[in-house]
Amino acid sequence: MAATVRVGLTGGIASGKSTVSAMLRELGAVVIDADELAREVVEKGTPGLAAVVEEFGPGLLTADGHLDRPAMGALVFGDESARKRLEAIVHPLVFERIVDLEAHAPDGAVVVHDIPLLAESGRAAAPDRGGFDAVIVVDAPPEVQVDRMVRDRSWSVDDALARIAAQATPEDRRAIATYVVDNTGSLEDLRREVQKIYGELTDRRA
Repeated sequence: MAATVRVGLTGGIASGKSTVSAMLRELGAVVIDADELAREVVEKGTPGLAAVVEEFGPGLLTADGHLDRPAMGALVFGDESARKRLEAIVHPLVFERIVDLEAHAPDGAVVVHDIPLLAESGRAAAPDRGGFDAVIVVDAPPEVQVDRMVRDRSWSVDDALARIAAQATPEDRRAIATYVVDNTGSLEDLRREVQKIYGELTDRRA
């Protein structure tokens, strides 16, 4: 029976991490997206959303009963106390889903945990300490990140810089990396690099 290879995937905002994640999925990896799960566990009608409303009040609901994500984001961004209270609700629920999804992955799968704040969370430990067999860091210079956020998300330069400043530094992310993917070239350059890394990851299954 081939061993599962557990991989952490991270990168700064607008670094191209989601593109790398999609490429790994296309190559056959089982991708567990922490952001996607964080949205899932507070969908309308979930115990997670009920807990958020109990903690922060019904003002964070839209007219049709969904979580008002922009309002939630505005509340917790820059307010460490509010962010920690939200994380105390969401993180345990996300962890339960991660454990379940990983348990149902096929034998010998390359299981990629897409975690934007991996460097900040301290979860990039060795496997025997609950961490990963390898960590992929997607990297792009700050000026490229800012350009992408302004162009693709219509953010102001100040907002983009604030989001970058709120995350781990590139040096912090590189310090946990097994592989650093430089996402400043073409899409085909990126695809070739991801294919090379995936090939090395599958070799670890033996």
